[in-house]
Amino acid sequence: MEILFEINWDILKAVLIIIGIDLILGGDNAVVIAMASRNLPKSLQNKAIILGTTFAILFRFMLATIAIYLLTIPYVQLIGGVFLFFIAIQLLLQKSDESHKNISASATMFGAVKTIIIADVVMGFDNVLAISAASNQNIYLIMFGLIVSVPIIIFGSKLILHFMNKYPVIIYFGASLLAYTSAELILKEVKLQPFILHLPLVHLIFPLVAIIFVVLIGYTSRKKEAY
Repeated sequence: MEILFEINWDILKAVLIIIGIDLILGGDNAVVIAMASRNLPKSLQNKAIILGTTFAILFRFMLATIAIYLLTIPYVQLIGGVFLFFIAIQLLLQKSDESHKNISASATMFGAVKTIIIADVVMGFDNVLAISAASNQNIYLIMFGLIVSVPIIIFGSKLILHFMNKYPVIIYFGASLLAYTSAELILKEVKLQPFILHLPLVHLIFPLVAIIFVVLIGYTSRKKEAY
């Protein structure tokens, strides 16, 4: 019973983290979709959004499958964890319009769909890596994460962006979630296990230090911008 509870808790924790990652990182992708299709006639906008999102999710699934394999290679979990850590910092440092200023609108549905797919794959790499890391390479959890991201991207992201702008603490929560995931990924690196085994409470202290460090960097940076 204890083992079953532990397994269920691990799955539940992964599901909650994946949903949180989707909520935080899915908002930008909706802005990309809106900007790429804004010059289309109203009758074609929905088609472009549905087609573009469908193909983008398929590409994400392929990237996630590749990520599962890559995370089994020595030192890749360490590198991926460090990369996620910098994504967490970047989430707090970037201005809301900087990541979208180079997204051009298209006057044709094909052009809009192409823009949506390319931009989503490039911008969604952090989402794919974070989900792959949080799922502990469980293909079913990765599929769940990608499926959950669809309605978030299509329907909920503008609402999320609104609340993120209105309540900046949400962004800090998202960055903390990514920092926690990055620390967990680093701690799972096989090559580090001989060192980690000799460090008491490292699984509690290291994620906490990562979260505090990211939040302090973001808070200090935003304070400087305010002045």
